[in-house]
Amino acid sequence: MPKMKTRRSAAKRYHVTGTGKVRYKKQGLRHILTKKSSKRKGNLRATGILADMEAKRAKTMLPYA
Repeated sequence: MPKMKTRRSAAKRYHVTGTGKVRYKKQGLRHILTKKSSKRKGNLRATGILADMEAKRAKTMLPYA
């Protein structure tokens, strides 16, 4: 049986942790940063955890994660 292909778009966006949770980088930290508070920018720097249903979808696109 041939290897399954990974969706490259998903591989660039998501990372699966050791416990099986799916991490992602939060949006909104690329430009127009002057009007955003330091607290807001700091919170955006931290990685987010996908909700269970979204994580299930992401894992179908990452067969070997």
